[in-house]
Amino acid sequence: MGTVHVDAAVRNPAEPGREWRAPFLVGTGAVDSLVPRRWLEAIGLRPERRRAYETADGRRVAMDVAVGEFEAMGELAGGLVIFGDDDAEPLLGATVLASAGIEVDPRNRRLRKLPSVRLKGLRRRRS
Repeated sequence: MGTVHVDAAVRNPAEPGREWRAPFLVGTGAVDSLVPRRWLEAIGLRPERRRAYETADGRRVAMDVAVGEFEAMGELAGGLVIFGDDDAEPLLGATVLASAGIEVDPRNRRLRKLPSVRLKGLRRRRS
C-alpha cells in the first residue's frame, strides 16, 4: 500500500494545553501509537506500566506505555501511547484511528473521516 502520514498531536490528558505536533506515520498494522520518549516527557506524560509488544521482525520487547489524547484531522481520541526511542518515527495506531472515526483508503493512500464512528462490527445481511 505504501506509506500514509497525517499531521497529528498527542496531548497530556491531565494538562490538555501540553501537546506535541508532528507528522505521524499511519500504522494500520499497529494497534497502539508510538511517540519518541523525549516528546512524551516534554508534555508531562510518564510511563504508567510496561507492555509486551512484537516487533515487525518477530522480536518481543517490553515497552513503557501511558494513556494519551490524540488529535488528527480535527477528531479527538484517547489511546495507549508507547514511549519510543528518541529517534523513532511517530506512529498513529489503528485503535486511535478507529476511535476517531478515521479510516485508510488503501487504493488512494489517503485517510478519510467516516460520517459516523462505528459502535459495533458490520453485520452480514442474510439472503
